[in-house]
Amino acid sequence: MFPTAIAVLQLLPLDANGVASDLMQSAVDLARSGLPSGTGRRSRRRVPLWLVIVAIFVALLALLPLAFIIWIAVQTGWETVSALVFRARVGELLVNTVLLVLLCVPITIVLSVALAWLTERSNLPGARFWAWLCVAPLAIPAFVHSYAWITMVPGLHGLWAGVLISVIAYFPLLYLPVSAALRRLDPALEDAAAALGLGPRRVFWRVVLPQLRLAICGGSLLVGLHLLAEYGLYVFIRFDTFTTAIVDQFQSTFNGPAANMLAGVLVSCCFVLLGLEVLVRGEERYARVGSGAARYQQRTSLGRATGPCLALLVVTTLLALGVPFVTIGGWLAAGGAAVWRFDEIGLALGQTLFLALAGALLATVAAMPMAWISIRAPGPLQRLLEGCNYIVGSLPGVVIALALVTITVRIAFPLYQTLFTILMAYALMFLPRALVSLRASIAQAPVELERAASSLGRPPLQALWSTTIRLSAPGAAAGMALVALGIMNELTATQMLAPNGTRTLAMAFWSYSSEIDYASAAPYAFIMVAMSLPLTWLLYVQSKRMAGR
Repeated sequence: MFPTAIAVLQLLPLDANGVASDLMQSAVDLARSGLPSGTGRRSRRRVPLWLVIVAIFVALLALLPLAFIIWIAVQTGWETVSALVFRARVGELLVNTVLLVLLCVPITIVLSVALAWLTERSNLPGARFWAWLCVAPLAIPAFVHSYAWITMVPGLHGLWAGVLISVIAYFPLLYLPVSAALRRLDPALEDAAAALGLGPRRVFWRVVLPQLRLAICGGSLLVGLHLLAEYGLYVFIRFDTFTTAIVDQFQSTFNGPAANMLAGVLVSCCFVLLGLEVLVRGEERYARVGSGAARYQQRTSLGRATGPCLALLVVTTLLALGVPFVTIGGWLAAGGAAVWRFDEIGLALGQTLFLALAGALLATVAAMPMAWISIRAPGPLQRLLEGCNYIVGSLPGVVIALALVTITVRIAFPLYQTLFTILMAYALMFLPRALVSLRASIAQAPVELERAASSLGRPPLQALWSTTIRLSAPGAAAGMALVALGIMNELTATQMLAPNGTRTLAMAFWSYSSEIDYASAAPYAFIMVAMSLPLTWLLYVQSKRMAGR
Protein backbone atom coordinates (compact mmCIF):
# COMPACT_ATOMS: atom_id res chain seq x y z
CA MET A 1 0.00 0.00 0.00
CA PHE A 2 2.64 2.54 1.01
CA PRO A 3 4.93 2.06 -2.03
CA THR A 4 1.87 2.53 -4.22
CA ALA A 5 0.90 5.73 -2.39
CA ILE A 6 4.45 7.07 -2.65
CA ALA A 7 4.53 6.25 -6.37
CA VAL A 8 1.27 8.14 -6.91
CA LEU A 9 2.68 11.18 -5.12
CA GLN A 10 5.82 11.09 -7.24
CA LEU A 11 3.74 11.19 -10.43
CA LEU A 12 1.72 14.27 -9.42
CA PRO A 13 2.13 17.56 -11.31
CA LEU A 14 4.83 20.00 -10.27
CA ASP A 15 2.33 22.58 -9.02
CA ALA A 16 1.29 20.11 -6.30
CA ASN A 17 4.82 19.41 -5.08
CA GLY A 18 4.39 21.49 -1.92
CA VAL A 19 1.55 19.30 -0.70
CA ALA A 20 3.01 16.12 -2.16
CA SER A 21 6.28 16.55 -0.25
CA ASP A 22 4.41 16.72 3.06
CA LEU A 23 2.48 13.57 2.24
CA MET A 24 5.66 11.84 1.07
CA GLN A 25 7.23 12.41 4.48
CA SER A 26 4.07 11.12 6.18
CA ALA A 27 4.15 8.04 3.98
CA VAL A 28 7.75 7.28 4.89
CA ASP A 29 7.07 7.77 8.61
CA LEU A 30 3.98 5.57 8.54
CA ALA A 31 5.77 2.89 6.53
CA ARG A 32 8.55 2.77 9.09
CA SER A 33 6.04 2.51 11.94
CA GLY A 34 4.69 -0.74 10.47
CA LEU A 35 1.08 0.41 10.15
CA PRO A 36 -1.07 -2.35 8.59
CA SER A 37 -1.62 -1.92 4.91
CA GLY A 38 -5.39 -2.31 5.14
CA THR A 39 -5.85 0.87 7.17
CA GLY A 40 -6.65 3.03 4.16
CA ARG A 41 -9.49 0.87 2.84
CA ARG A 42 -12.05 2.69 4.95
CA SER A 43 -11.40 6.00 3.13
CA ARG A 44 -12.36 5.11 -0.41
CA ARG A 45 -14.00 7.80 -2.52
CA ARG A 46 -17.23 8.41 -0.70
CA VAL A 47 -18.75 11.83 -0.12
CA PRO A 48 -18.47 12.69 3.58
CA LEU A 49 -21.91 12.97 5.14
CA TRP A 50 -21.09 16.26 6.84
CA LEU A 51 -20.22 17.82 3.47
CA VAL A 52 -23.59 16.77 2.03
CA ILE A 53 -25.43 18.13 5.08
CA VAL A 54 -23.64 21.48 4.87
CA ALA A 55 -24.25 21.71 1.10
CA ILE A 56 -27.97 20.98 1.57
CA PHE A 57 -28.19 23.58 4.35
CA VAL A 58 -26.56 26.26 2.18
CA ALA A 59 -28.83 25.35 -0.75
CA LEU A 60 -31.91 25.72 1.46
CA LEU A 61 -30.67 29.10 2.65
CA ALA A 62 -30.17 30.13 -0.97
CA LEU A 63 -33.81 29.27 -1.69
CA LEU A 64 -35.01 31.21 1.34
CA PRO A 65 -35.77 34.52 -0.48
CA LEU A 66 -37.70 32.74 -3.24
CA ALA A 67 -39.63 30.62 -0.73
CA PHE A 68 -40.36 33.76 1.25
CA ILE A 69 -41.94 35.51 -1.75
CA ILE A 70 -44.16 32.48 -2.39
CA TRP A 71 -45.09 32.20 1.29
CA ILE A 72 -46.04 35.89 1.51
CA ALA A 73 -48.21 35.55 -1.61
CA VAL A 74 -50.02 32.54 -0.13
CA GLN A 75 -50.54 34.31 3.19
CA THR A 76 -51.75 37.51 1.54
CA GLY A 77 -54.50 35.73 -0.39
CA TRP A 78 -55.37 35.76 -4.07
CA GLU A 79 -57.74 38.72 -3.89
CA THR A 80 -55.17 41.01 -2.29
CA VAL A 81 -52.37 39.69 -4.50
CA SER A 82 -54.37 40.29 -7.69
CA ALA A 83 -55.32 43.78 -6.49
CA LEU A 84 -51.67 44.64 -5.80
CA VAL A 85 -50.24 43.05 -8.95
CA PHE A 86 -52.88 43.84 -11.59
CA ARG A 87 -52.93 47.61 -11.22
CA ALA A 88 -51.87 50.53 -13.36
CA ARG A 89 -48.68 51.25 -11.39
CA VAL A 90 -47.34 47.74 -11.90
CA GLY A 91 -48.17 48.01 -15.61
CA GLU A 92 -46.14 51.24 -15.87
CA LEU A 93 -43.19 49.63 -14.11
CA LEU A 94 -43.43 46.56 -16.34
CA VAL A 95 -43.47 48.69 -19.50
CA ASN A 96 -40.44 50.66 -18.26
CA THR A 97 -38.57 47.48 -17.43
CA VAL A 98 -39.36 45.71 -20.70
CA LEU A 99 -38.42 48.76 -22.78
CA LEU A 100 -35.20 49.17 -20.84
CA VAL A 101 -34.16 45.56 -21.43
CA LEU A 102 -35.30 45.48 -25.07
CA LEU A 103 -33.31 48.62 -25.89
CA CYS A 104 -30.21 48.12 -23.75
CA VAL A 105 -29.41 44.47 -24.46
CA PRO A 106 -29.31 44.66 -28.31
CA ILE A 107 -27.30 47.90 -28.23
CA THR A 108 -24.88 46.34 -25.75
CA ILE A 109 -24.51 43.23 -27.92
CA VAL A 110 -23.70 45.26 -31.04
CA LEU A 111 -21.25 47.52 -29.20
CA SER A 112 -19.50 44.70 -27.33
CA VAL A 113 -19.12 42.42 -30.36
CA ALA A 114 -17.77 45.32 -32.44
CA LEU A 115 -15.25 46.32 -29.77
CA ALA A 116 -14.21 42.72 -29.15
CA TRP A 117 -13.63 42.09 -32.86
CA LEU A 118 -11.62 45.30 -33.24
CA THR A 119 -9.37 44.58 -30.25
CA GLU A 120 -8.93 40.84 -30.87
CA ARG A 121 -9.17 40.25 -34.62
CA SER A 122 -8.08 43.44 -36.39
CA ASN A 123 -4.78 45.28 -36.79
CA LEU A 124 -6.10 48.20 -34.74
CA PRO A 125 -3.22 50.34 -33.42
CA GLY A 126 -2.75 49.82 -29.66
CA ALA A 127 -5.23 46.93 -29.54
CA ARG A 128 -4.11 45.70 -26.09
CA PHE A 129 -4.40 49.18 -24.61
CA TRP A 130 -7.89 49.60 -26.02
CA ALA A 131 -8.85 46.13 -24.74
CA TRP A 132 -7.96 47.17 -21.19
CA LEU A 133 -9.95 50.40 -21.58
CA CYS A 134 -12.98 48.33 -22.63
CA VAL A 135 -12.79 46.42 -19.35
CA ALA A 136 -11.98 49.37 -17.07
CA PRO A 137 -15.59 50.70 -16.78
CA LEU A 138 -16.32 47.71 -14.53
CA ALA A 139 -14.35 49.54 -11.83
CA ILE A 140 -16.94 52.32 -11.73
CA PRO A 141 -20.20 51.47 -9.91
CA ALA A 142 -23.30 52.06 -12.01
CA PHE A 143 -24.65 54.69 -9.63
CA VAL A 144 -21.36 56.59 -9.93
CA HIS A 145 -21.80 56.60 -13.71
CA SER A 146 -25.25 58.08 -13.21
CA TYR A 147 -23.93 60.61 -10.68
CA ALA A 148 -21.29 61.74 -13.17
CA TRP A 149 -23.73 62.12 -16.04
CA ILE A 150 -26.45 63.89 -14.06
CA THR A 151 -23.97 66.44 -12.72
CA MET A 152 -22.60 67.08 -16.21
CA VAL A 153 -26.03 67.09 -17.94
CA PRO A 154 -28.60 68.00 -15.25
CA GLY A 155 -31.54 67.59 -17.61
CA LEU A 156 -30.72 63.96 -18.41
CA HIS A 157 -33.78 61.99 -17.30
CA GLY A 158 -36.11 59.21 -18.42
CA LEU A 159 -35.84 56.08 -20.54
CA TRP A 160 -33.22 57.17 -23.02
CA ALA A 161 -30.99 58.49 -20.25
CA GLY A 162 -31.30 55.06 -18.60
CA VAL A 163 -30.42 53.33 -21.86
CA LEU A 164 -27.33 55.52 -22.44
CA ILE A 165 -25.90 55.15 -18.94
CA SER A 166 -26.80 51.45 -18.63
CA VAL A 167 -25.05 50.57 -21.90
CA ILE A 168 -21.81 52.37 -21.03
CA ALA A 169 -21.87 50.98 -17.48
CA TYR A 170 -22.58 47.34 -18.32
CA PHE A 171 -21.13 46.65 -21.79
CA PRO A 172 -17.87 45.23 -20.28
CA LEU A 173 -19.95 42.35 -18.85
CA LEU A 174 -20.59 41.28 -22.44
CA TYR A 175 -17.28 42.40 -23.90
CA LEU A 176 -15.25 40.09 -21.63
CA PRO A 177 -16.86 36.75 -22.62
CA VAL A 178 -17.11 37.70 -26.32
CA SER A 179 -13.46 38.75 -26.53
CA ALA A 180 -12.40 35.56 -24.71
CA ALA A 181 -14.46 33.46 -27.12
CA LEU A 182 -12.91 35.18 -30.13
CA ARG A 183 -9.43 34.25 -28.89
CA ARG A 184 -10.35 30.57 -28.64
CA LEU A 185 -11.96 30.15 -32.08
CA ASP A 186 -10.30 27.72 -34.46
CA PRO A 187 -8.98 29.77 -37.42
CA ALA A 188 -9.15 26.68 -39.66
CA LEU A 189 -12.95 27.03 -39.86
CA GLU A 190 -12.66 30.55 -41.23
CA ASP A 191 -9.94 29.48 -43.64
CA ALA A 192 -12.18 26.71 -44.96
CA ALA A 193 -15.08 29.14 -45.42
CA ALA A 194 -12.83 31.59 -47.27
CA ALA A 195 -11.54 28.78 -49.48
CA LEU A 196 -15.14 28.03 -50.45
CA GLY A 197 -15.47 31.55 -51.80
CA LEU A 198 -17.06 33.41 -48.90
CA GLY A 199 -15.98 37.01 -48.42
CA PRO A 200 -14.84 38.43 -45.04
CA ARG A 201 -18.30 39.70 -44.12
CA ARG A 202 -20.04 36.43 -44.95
CA VAL A 203 -17.34 34.50 -43.07
CA PHE A 204 -18.06 36.61 -39.99
CA TRP A 205 -21.84 36.22 -40.21
CA ARG A 206 -21.88 32.51 -41.09
CA VAL A 207 -18.82 31.17 -39.23
CA VAL A 208 -17.62 33.51 -36.49
CA LEU A 209 -20.87 34.94 -35.11
CA PRO A 210 -22.63 31.56 -34.61
CA GLN A 211 -19.68 30.39 -32.52
CA LEU A 212 -20.11 33.43 -30.26
CA ARG A 213 -23.69 32.52 -29.36
CA LEU A 214 -22.87 31.09 -25.93
CA ALA A 215 -20.73 34.08 -24.96
CA ILE A 216 -23.34 36.54 -26.21
CA CYS A 217 -26.19 34.76 -24.43
CA GLY A 218 -24.28 34.52 -21.16
CA GLY A 219 -23.15 38.13 -21.25
CA SER A 220 -26.61 39.35 -22.25
CA LEU A 221 -28.13 37.47 -19.33
CA LEU A 222 -25.71 39.17 -16.94
CA VAL A 223 -26.56 42.57 -18.39
CA GLY A 224 -30.29 41.89 -18.20
CA LEU A 225 -30.13 40.75 -14.57
CA HIS A 226 -28.12 43.85 -13.66
CA LEU A 227 -30.71 46.04 -15.35
CA LEU A 228 -33.46 44.45 -13.27
CA ALA A 229 -31.51 44.75 -10.01
CA GLU A 230 -30.02 48.25 -10.36
CA TYR A 231 -31.31 50.95 -8.04
CA GLY A 232 -29.02 53.97 -7.69
CA LEU A 233 -28.48 54.51 -11.41
CA TYR A 234 -32.19 54.98 -12.11
CA VAL A 235 -32.95 57.03 -9.01
CA PHE A 236 -30.48 59.70 -10.15
CA ILE A 237 -32.17 60.08 -13.54
CA ARG A 238 -35.69 59.72 -12.09
CA PHE A 239 -36.58 56.62 -14.08
CA ASP A 240 -38.91 54.23 -12.24
CA THR A 241 -38.21 50.49 -12.29
CA PHE A 242 -39.37 47.63 -10.09
CA THR A 243 -36.30 47.96 -7.88
CA THR A 244 -36.75 51.69 -7.26
CA ALA A 245 -40.46 51.15 -6.59
CA ILE A 246 -39.75 48.33 -4.11
CA VAL A 247 -37.29 50.47 -2.15
CA ASP A 248 -39.69 53.42 -2.15
CA GLN A 249 -42.51 51.18 -0.97
CA PHE A 250 -40.32 49.71 1.75
CA GLN A 251 -39.25 53.13 2.99
CA SER A 252 -42.80 54.50 3.02
CA THR A 253 -44.76 51.54 4.44
CA PHE A 254 -41.92 49.50 6.01
CA ASN A 255 -42.27 46.20 4.26
CA GLY A 256 -45.95 46.24 3.40
CA PRO A 257 -47.55 43.60 1.15
CA ALA A 258 -47.21 45.90 -1.88
CA ALA A 259 -43.41 45.78 -1.71
CA ASN A 260 -43.44 41.98 -1.49
CA MET A 261 -45.78 41.63 -4.45
CA LEU A 262 -43.60 43.96 -6.53
CA ALA A 263 -40.67 41.75 -5.55
CA GLY A 264 -42.64 38.73 -6.79
CA VAL A 265 -43.17 40.38 -10.19
CA LEU A 266 -39.47 41.28 -10.34
CA VAL A 267 -38.48 37.67 -9.59
CA SER A 268 -40.81 36.54 -12.38
CA CYS A 269 -39.03 38.90 -14.78
CA CYS A 270 -35.69 37.38 -13.75
CA PHE A 271 -36.93 33.86 -14.46
CA VAL A 272 -38.30 34.98 -17.82
CA LEU A 273 -34.81 36.23 -18.70
CA LEU A 274 -33.29 32.93 -17.60
CA GLY A 275 -35.76 31.00 -19.74
CA LEU A 276 -35.14 33.19 -22.79
CA GLU A 277 -31.40 32.73 -22.41
CA VAL A 278 -31.79 28.93 -22.37
CA LEU A 279 -34.12 29.07 -25.38
CA VAL A 280 -31.85 31.30 -27.48
CA ARG A 281 -28.69 29.45 -26.47
CA GLY A 282 -29.94 26.17 -27.89
CA GLU A 283 -28.18 22.81 -27.67
CA GLU A 284 -25.68 23.06 -30.50
CA ARG A 285 -22.18 21.73 -30.03
CA TYR A 286 -19.50 24.41 -29.88
CA ALA A 287 -16.44 22.32 -29.02
CA ARG A 288 -14.15 20.82 -31.64
CA VAL A 289 -12.96 17.22 -31.46
CA GLY A 290 -9.30 17.80 -32.29
CA SER A 291 -6.83 20.31 -30.95
CA GLY A 292 -7.44 22.76 -33.77
CA ALA A 293 -4.86 24.81 -35.61
CA ALA A 294 -1.74 25.54 -33.58
CA ARG A 295 -1.53 29.19 -34.61
CA TYR A 296 -3.13 32.52 -33.96
CA GLN A 297 -5.81 33.92 -36.19
CA GLN A 298 -4.36 36.39 -38.69
CA ARG A 299 -5.58 39.87 -37.89
CA THR A 300 -7.72 41.61 -40.48
CA SER A 301 -6.38 44.81 -41.99
CA LEU A 302 -8.74 47.73 -41.40
CA GLY A 303 -7.30 49.91 -44.12
CA ARG A 304 -9.34 53.08 -44.58
CA ALA A 305 -11.69 52.02 -41.78
CA THR A 306 -8.94 52.49 -39.18
CA GLY A 307 -9.97 56.08 -38.50
CA PRO A 308 -13.70 55.40 -37.89
CA CYS A 309 -12.86 52.33 -35.80
CA LEU A 310 -10.50 54.33 -33.62
CA ALA A 311 -13.18 57.01 -33.33
CA LEU A 312 -15.64 54.41 -32.02
CA LEU A 313 -13.20 53.33 -29.32
CA VAL A 314 -12.32 56.92 -28.41
CA VAL A 315 -15.98 57.90 -28.08
CA THR A 316 -16.80 54.81 -26.03
CA THR A 317 -13.84 55.45 -23.72
CA LEU A 318 -14.77 59.10 -23.27
CA LEU A 319 -18.37 58.23 -22.43
CA ALA A 320 -17.57 55.32 -20.10
CA LEU A 321 -14.39 56.60 -18.43
CA GLY A 322 -13.89 60.23 -19.40
CA VAL A 323 -17.20 61.54 -18.05
CA PRO A 324 -16.89 59.87 -14.60
CA PHE A 325 -13.23 60.82 -14.11
CA VAL A 326 -13.70 64.39 -15.31
CA THR A 327 -16.79 64.83 -13.15
CA ILE A 328 -15.20 63.35 -10.03
CA GLY A 329 -12.04 65.37 -10.61
CA GLY A 330 -14.06 68.54 -11.14
CA TRP A 331 -16.02 68.11 -7.93
CA LEU A 332 -12.85 67.30 -5.99
CA ALA A 333 -11.22 70.47 -7.31
CA ALA A 334 -14.32 72.54 -6.57
CA GLY A 335 -14.63 71.19 -3.04
CA GLY A 336 -10.95 71.56 -2.25
CA ALA A 337 -9.50 70.18 0.97
CA ALA A 338 -12.75 70.76 2.85
CA VAL A 339 -14.47 67.75 1.25
CA TRP A 340 -11.79 65.37 2.52
CA ARG A 341 -13.28 64.73 5.95
CA PHE A 342 -10.69 62.15 6.89
CA ASP A 343 -12.41 61.07 10.10
CA GLU A 344 -15.64 60.23 8.24
CA ILE A 345 -13.80 58.79 5.25
CA GLY A 346 -11.59 56.64 7.49
CA LEU A 347 -14.60 55.29 9.35
CA ALA A 348 -16.48 54.53 6.10
CA LEU A 349 -13.39 52.92 4.56
CA GLY A 350 -12.80 50.76 7.63
CA GLN A 351 -16.41 49.58 7.80
CA THR A 352 -16.47 48.89 4.07
CA LEU A 353 -13.29 46.82 4.21
CA PHE A 354 -14.50 44.89 7.25
CA LEU A 355 -17.87 44.06 5.70
CA ALA A 356 -16.25 43.20 2.37
CA LEU A 357 -13.66 40.87 3.88
CA ALA A 358 -16.09 39.24 6.33
CA GLY A 359 -18.78 38.78 3.68
CA ALA A 360 -16.27 37.44 1.15
CA LEU A 361 -14.88 34.95 3.68
CA LEU A 362 -18.37 33.78 4.65
CA ALA A 363 -19.47 33.37 1.02
CA THR A 364 -16.31 31.43 0.15
CA VAL A 365 -16.61 29.09 3.14
CA ALA A 366 -20.32 28.52 2.38
CA ALA A 367 -19.55 27.71 -1.26
CA MET A 368 -16.69 25.29 -0.53
CA PRO A 369 -18.72 22.10 0.23
CA MET A 370 -20.86 22.53 -2.88
CA ALA A 371 -17.80 23.26 -5.02
CA TRP A 372 -16.05 20.12 -3.77
CA ILE A 373 -19.11 17.90 -4.36
CA SER A 374 -19.61 19.43 -7.80
CA ILE A 375 -16.13 18.37 -8.93
CA ARG A 376 -15.47 15.22 -6.90
CA ALA A 377 -18.93 13.62 -6.84
CA PRO A 378 -21.08 14.86 -9.73
CA GLY A 379 -24.57 13.45 -10.01
CA PRO A 380 -28.29 14.30 -9.93
CA LEU A 381 -28.21 15.50 -6.30
CA GLN A 382 -25.18 17.65 -7.02
CA ARG A 383 -26.87 19.28 -10.02
CA LEU A 384 -30.00 20.00 -7.98
CA LEU A 385 -28.09 21.53 -5.08
CA GLU A 386 -25.83 23.54 -7.36
CA GLY A 387 -28.83 24.89 -9.26
CA CYS A 388 -30.28 26.18 -5.97
CA ASN A 389 -27.07 28.13 -5.37
CA TYR A 390 -27.24 29.74 -8.81
CA ILE A 391 -30.92 30.68 -8.47
CA VAL A 392 -30.11 33.11 -5.67
CA GLY A 393 -27.59 34.80 -7.95
CA SER A 394 -30.40 35.69 -10.35
CA LEU A 395 -32.42 37.44 -7.64
CA PRO A 396 -31.93 41.19 -7.19
CA GLY A 397 -30.33 42.25 -3.93
CA VAL A 398 -33.44 44.20 -2.95
CA VAL A 399 -35.50 40.98 -3.01
CA ILE A 400 -33.01 39.15 -0.79
CA ALA A 401 -32.83 42.10 1.59
CA LEU A 402 -36.62 42.43 1.73
CA ALA A 403 -36.98 38.73 2.52
CA LEU A 404 -34.43 38.90 5.35
CA VAL A 405 -36.02 42.08 6.75
CA THR A 406 -39.45 40.46 6.95
CA ILE A 407 -38.14 37.17 8.34
CA THR A 408 -36.12 38.87 11.08
CA VAL A 409 -38.96 41.25 11.99
CA ARG A 410 -41.62 38.52 12.13
CA ILE A 411 -39.67 35.51 13.38
CA ALA A 412 -36.25 36.53 14.74
CA PHE A 413 -36.48 40.18 15.72
CA PRO A 414 -33.21 40.18 17.74
CA LEU A 415 -31.39 39.55 14.44
CA TYR A 416 -32.96 42.57 12.70
CA GLN A 417 -30.32 45.06 11.53
CA THR A 418 -27.44 43.07 13.00
CA LEU A 419 -24.06 42.15 11.60
CA PHE A 420 -25.20 38.53 11.23
CA THR A 421 -28.10 39.49 8.94
CA ILE A 422 -26.12 41.79 6.63
CA LEU A 423 -23.30 39.23 6.28
CA MET A 424 -25.84 36.51 5.52
CA ALA A 425 -27.35 38.73 2.82
CA TYR A 426 -23.92 39.29 1.28
CA ALA A 427 -23.17 35.56 1.34
CA LEU A 428 -26.45 34.75 -0.43
CA MET A 429 -26.13 37.54 -3.00
CA PHE A 430 -22.57 36.73 -4.05
CA LEU A 431 -22.51 32.97 -3.45
CA PRO A 432 -22.35 32.17 -7.22
CA ARG A 433 -19.19 34.28 -7.63
CA ALA A 434 -17.38 32.29 -4.94
CA LEU A 435 -18.77 28.98 -6.20
CA VAL A 436 -17.60 29.50 -9.78
CA SER A 437 -14.07 30.42 -8.70
CA LEU A 438 -13.81 27.52 -6.25
CA ARG A 439 -15.07 25.00 -8.80
CA ALA A 440 -12.35 26.01 -11.26
CA SER A 441 -9.57 25.81 -8.67
CA ILE A 442 -10.71 22.50 -7.15
CA ALA A 443 -10.91 20.98 -10.63
CA GLN A 444 -7.19 21.74 -11.06
CA ALA A 445 -6.25 20.06 -7.76
CA PRO A 446 -5.39 16.37 -8.40
CA VAL A 447 -7.86 14.04 -6.70
CA GLU A 448 -5.01 11.55 -6.22
CA LEU A 449 -3.68 13.78 -3.44
CA GLU A 450 -6.84 13.34 -1.37
CA ARG A 451 -6.82 9.59 -2.00
CA ALA A 452 -3.17 9.29 -1.07
CA ALA A 453 -3.66 11.33 2.10
CA SER A 454 -6.62 9.15 3.10
CA SER A 455 -4.71 5.96 2.34
CA LEU A 456 -1.97 7.19 4.67
CA GLY A 457 -4.45 7.23 7.53
CA ARG A 458 -5.46 10.87 7.67
CA PRO A 459 -9.10 11.62 8.58
CA PRO A 460 -11.26 12.88 5.67
CA LEU A 461 -11.36 16.48 6.90
CA GLN A 462 -7.63 16.59 7.52
CA ALA A 463 -6.93 15.00 4.13
CA LEU A 464 -9.16 17.56 2.45
CA TRP A 465 -7.53 20.46 4.30
CA SER A 466 -3.95 19.34 3.67
CA THR A 467 -4.44 18.75 -0.07
CA THR A 468 -7.32 20.21 -2.05
CA ILE A 469 -8.00 23.24 0.13
CA ARG A 470 -4.34 24.21 0.13
CA LEU A 471 -4.03 23.82 -3.65
CA SER A 472 -7.28 25.69 -4.33
CA ALA A 473 -6.24 28.67 -2.20
CA PRO A 474 -5.45 30.92 -5.23
CA GLY A 475 -8.87 30.27 -6.73
CA ALA A 476 -10.52 30.88 -3.37
CA ALA A 477 -8.62 34.16 -3.08
CA ALA A 478 -9.82 35.20 -6.54
CA GLY A 479 -13.40 34.34 -5.58
CA MET A 480 -13.08 36.31 -2.36
CA ALA A 481 -11.78 39.29 -4.31
CA LEU A 482 -14.78 39.17 -6.68
CA VAL A 483 -17.20 38.92 -3.76
CA ALA A 484 -15.43 41.74 -1.90
CA LEU A 485 -15.70 43.97 -4.97
CA GLY A 486 -19.43 43.34 -5.17
CA ILE A 487 -19.88 44.10 -1.46
CA MET A 488 -17.85 47.33 -1.64
CA ASN A 489 -20.14 48.67 -4.38
CA GLU A 490 -23.40 47.24 -2.99
CA LEU A 491 -25.97 49.84 -1.94
CA THR A 492 -29.58 48.64 -1.71
CA ALA A 493 -29.23 45.65 0.64
CA THR A 494 -26.74 47.55 2.79
CA GLN A 495 -29.19 50.42 3.27
CA MET A 496 -31.99 48.04 4.24
CA LEU A 497 -30.08 45.64 6.49
CA ALA A 498 -27.00 47.37 7.91
CA PRO A 499 -26.90 47.88 11.69
CA ASN A 500 -27.51 51.37 13.05
CA GLY A 501 -24.38 53.48 12.77
CA THR A 502 -23.06 51.64 9.72
CA ARG A 503 -21.76 53.96 7.02
CA THR A 504 -19.96 52.31 4.12
CA LEU A 505 -18.37 54.16 1.22
CA ALA A 506 -21.43 53.53 -0.94
CA MET A 507 -23.82 54.66 1.81
CA ALA A 508 -21.82 57.83 2.48
CA PHE A 509 -21.67 58.61 -1.24
CA TRP A 510 -25.42 58.08 -1.55
CA SER A 511 -26.16 60.21 1.51
CA TYR A 512 -24.24 63.23 0.20
CA SER A 513 -25.41 62.88 -3.40
CA SER A 514 -29.04 62.60 -2.27
CA GLU A 515 -28.58 65.97 -0.58
CA ILE A 516 -27.23 67.38 -3.88
CA ASP A 517 -23.86 67.85 -2.14
CA TYR A 518 -21.93 66.39 -5.07
CA ALA A 519 -18.58 67.82 -3.95
CA SER A 520 -18.74 65.98 -0.62
CA ALA A 521 -19.75 62.77 -2.41
CA ALA A 522 -16.79 62.94 -4.81
CA PRO A 523 -14.09 61.58 -2.42
CA TYR A 524 -16.16 58.46 -1.76
CA ALA A 525 -16.69 57.89 -5.48
CA PHE A 526 -12.97 58.34 -6.09
CA ILE A 527 -12.02 55.82 -3.37
CA MET A 528 -14.50 53.22 -4.65
CA VAL A 529 -13.11 53.51 -8.18
CA ALA A 530 -9.50 53.44 -6.95
CA MET A 531 -10.16 50.26 -4.96
CA SER A 532 -11.93 48.56 -7.87
CA LEU A 533 -9.46 49.31 -10.67
CA PRO A 534 -6.83 46.70 -9.63
CA LEU A 535 -9.46 43.96 -9.65
CA THR A 536 -10.63 44.85 -13.15
CA TRP A 537 -7.03 44.61 -14.29
CA LEU A 538 -6.81 41.13 -12.74
CA LEU A 539 -10.00 40.14 -14.57
CA TYR A 540 -8.52 41.32 -17.84
CA VAL A 541 -5.23 39.48 -17.25
CA GLN A 542 -7.04 36.31 -16.20
CA SER A 543 -9.20 36.33 -19.32
CA LYS A 544 -6.03 36.57 -21.42
CA ARG A 545 -4.36 33.78 -19.48
CA MET A 546 -7.33 31.43 -19.82
CA ALA A 547 -7.22 31.91 -23.57
CA GLY A 548 -3.50 31.11 -23.62
CA ARG A 549 -2.47 34.56 -24.75
